Amino acid sequence: MPHVGVQRGRASRAIRTVAAIRTVASLRSVALLTSGVLALPALTGCSSGDDAGGAVAAPQDIGAAARPQVTDGGTLRWAVDALPQTLNVFQADADAATARITGAVLPSLFTLDERGRPERNPDYLESAEIVQREPKQVVLYKLNQKAVWSDGREIGAPDFVAQWRALSGRDTAYWTARNAGYERIEKIEKGANDLEVKVTFAKPYADWRALFSPLYPKDVTGTPDAFNDGARTKLKATAGPFLLKASDRDKGTFTLARNPRWWGRPSKLDELVFRAVPRDKRVAALADGSLDVAEIDRSGADRITLAERDKSAGRGNDGPELTHGPGAAITPASALRSWAVAHGSDEERAEAEVRARKQTREAVERYAEEQAGLAGLSIRKSLEPAYTQLALNGSSGPLADERVRRAVARALDRQELAELVLKPLGLPVRPPGSHLALAGQPAYADNSDALGGHDTHEAQALLADAGWTPGGARQKPGTTKAGSKASGANADDDAKRESAGDAGSNDDGTYIVGDDKGRRFRAGLYSLGGAKVGEGPYYADGAKPGSGSGAQDDEGAAGSDDRPGDNRPGGSGPGADTHVLAPARAAALQEIALMRQADALDDAGHGHKDEAGKRRDGEDARRTEAQRQGGAPGAYAPKGTAAPAAGGPLGKDGKPLTLRFVLPSGAGSEQLRAVGERIAQMLKAVGISTEITKVADDSYFKDHIASGDFDLALYSWPGTAYPATDDRPVFAKPEPASDGSLVVEQNYTRVGTDHIDQLFDQAAGELDEDEARDLVRKADARIWAAAGSIPLYQRPQLVAVKPNVANAGAFGFAAPHFQDIGFKKAESAPKGAKK
Repeated sequence: MPHVGVQRGRASRAIRTVAAIRTVASLRSVALLTSGVLALPALTGCSSGDDAGGAVAAPQDIGAAARPQVTDGGTLRWAVDALPQTLNVFQADADAATARITGAVLPSLFTLDERGRPERNPDYLESAEIVQREPKQVVLYKLNQKAVWSDGREIGAPDFVAQWRALSGRDTAYWTARNAGYERIEKIEKGANDLEVKVTFAKPYADWRALFSPLYPKDVTGTPDAFNDGARTKLKATAGPFLLKASDRDKGTFTLARNPRWWGRPSKLDELVFRAVPRDKRVAALADGSLDVAEIDRSGADRITLAERDKSAGRGNDGPELTHGPGAAITPASALRSWAVAHGSDEERAEAEVRARKQTREAVERYAEEQAGLAGLSIRKSLEPAYTQLALNGSSGPLADERVRRAVARALDRQELAELVLKPLGLPVRPPGSHLALAGQPAYADNSDALGGHDTHEAQALLADAGWTPGGARQKPGTTKAGSKASGANADDDAKRESAGDAGSNDDGTYIVGDDKGRRFRAGLYSLGGAKVGEGPYYADGAKPGSGSGAQDDEGAAGSDDRPGDNRPGGSGPGADTHVLAPARAAALQEIALMRQADALDDAGHGHKDEAGKRRDGEDARRTEAQRQGGAPGAYAPKGTAAPAAGGPLGKDGKPLTLRFVLPSGAGSEQLRAVGERIAQMLKAVGISTEITKVADDSYFKDHIASGDFDLALYSWPGTAYPATDDRPVFAKPEPASDGSLVVEQNYTRVGTDHIDQLFDQAAGELDEDEARDLVRKADARIWAAAGSIPLYQRPQLVAVKPNVANAGAFGFAAPHFQDIGFKKAESAPKGAKK
């Protein structure tokens, strides 16, 4: 097992795509890894003269409105995943809510524009530039003379000095999560006057614009105690368009109020309330009007779209019933069946059905009410400044061989995967061509040719070159003679699986791609008078009605000798001697008649059956086939058997080529799982089997990705304007630690090279911006060639807002201008209109 520890340093920029993918701020991971240097071809990347960067893939969508069109006053309620645990962004437990709140109340000297480029913030800086390069780099900041803290003190050099000392890493009493760039500073001093701050660097630093954003007052950074504990729940002073007003943990709200000392454009809103609402609760909160702005997932966006469509069509409320939601599956046939069961002679079953009908009715009413509340909301969409990647763990197993990693990459149709996610949303489909920049950024260039595009033949050739062949899995040493029984633990395990019928095969969350076993014969089903009479009281295996022992039923059905599942009276199954409980004759005949009528309703006038009818027919066919063959469906292959690829499964030295694919199991991760399953199919086409394991969201990143407990995984990285600084730990070659383990920083694929590290270091110290961009592109080309991570698509950003919300929504790369956010003024009535 990898050894995982914590090391102070740069903050993790990992985004975990669970529950609609959240930003995770964490410390570096330290893991045990077998080191190795990849042999890479000569790669140069694109030159500065290439047509790189280009236009952004999708513009921001914020309902832009000029300030005169925005009402003065009002309160806007904005959803966050949770209230921040700290207001200090430089601490390990800072999160997206921390960044959002501090962005509204603290100085950011440089902010990002729509293309992800840093730009000077005139509210705080009159100018900032490199005034000296030799013998040492010197940056001179000229502050806005109006800039003051909320306590009236001027923003100045003492604030810069205190923050530098806290984040330089020299004083370990400060509990910092990152110090990137600050450790390169040699000294900070006042310039010609109090409004000038001169920063001298001991080593050149290209990403100097990343420093002092946000800038904290010296009261927060001046001492370790103030830094560690004083800024977790409050700030002694702020300097933004808003200031902290109140935090209510019980209500889950954090309220900001207009800053009366703000010297810039005054805030349009009176108050800005951040409310903690989990992703799966946001649709309901939007529907009941308790939120004005909320980032949502695709399912939420679909519901809002349907609500608007139904409103236009007059469906819902007093109009026709909705054609979607919990009531959509109710057909005349299924309603009749439900009525028959609810009024049948089996009291226990009828009572359960009455409860179920009540729950369904309540769900239908609640859904319809929510849909009515969602009508009128707007969805603002763009591409999030983050990309989702397929991570390949190169620390051990088949993926330690770069040829296998490259084969995996060549097997992927990235365009198809991007279309799967983005096309239904109407967003541009363009797989990222860079690990280090996104389309529209100056450093962006498509370097994916360093690895190559989708080519199954080339993928198979790479696998063959690595020794993985169709017959390799069968070449086991010491195989048993023909006709002899397998011996040892494996044989015992197989025997146990056969005798147990693989009962509860889904309980461990593991699914083998291609393992399409049919449903087992369900005990207790038989016909009376030529029609199925249902399941409730007909338990030929002796289980009591309502016991919920589905696994036991399956086990009993599959465990007989002659005709598995034949548990009818007189049969040879395990329940052959069990008495059958039957309803009274009249009730039974009535139920049969109603069931036949329901079946007739399925077919009448349609020529086809509903999904439930198809499933029933399919189950009947599988049962018949199972009985004919003398066994239950799924009883032939032991659990864990991977489906063979076309031409046979690949293997080497008696071992099949199977990769463990770890995915999150939460309700908000459906899209990620869909992508993972499609990837598994693509890999199967070239002979690579995948074992998909679904794990809890809260353990997905910490217990699997960071610890290296995976072969393949999907997660996201945010984009950055400072790749030489922010992305270096993501792709750094693991280095030995004093205890014998290896420091992987944030490189969870454990794939890296000395050359990549050198290119990052050179880019970080290169003050010529064109040269620095070329070095970043060269590093990216080598990252592609190493095939440790494969960017798949830029993530969608979907934000639901009330239609009159102005200057807020899907921001893309750009930082929000909090003082401009508000509500649009009501349009004046046209001339001649009656008031």
